[in-house]
Amino acid sequence: MNIKPLGERVLVKIEQLQEKTASGIIIPQTAQEKTQIGLVAAVGSDVKSIKVGEKIMHDKYAGTSVKMDGDEYLILNIKDVLAVID
Repeated sequence: MNIKPLGERVLVKIEQLQEKTASGIIIPQTAQEKTQIGLVAAVGSDVKSIKVGEKIMHDKYAGTSVKMDGDEYLILNIKDVLAVID
């Protein structure tokens, strides 16, 4: 199944959080804060400022969560994208 966002929307694969601290303590999934960084998987036809494959930072509570092939994705409006990370 492929998802193609429409208009000014972006499909972002959510980056998994690190499950261990530097000292080796394992943090359970329920105690971890949701990350705001993801990898752009697809862009809508009206998006010109972001390309597929770029790493972005998005607004904390933005988007619609979608699961596909065991991975978690977000469909975001371009206005919810805060920055491109190099």
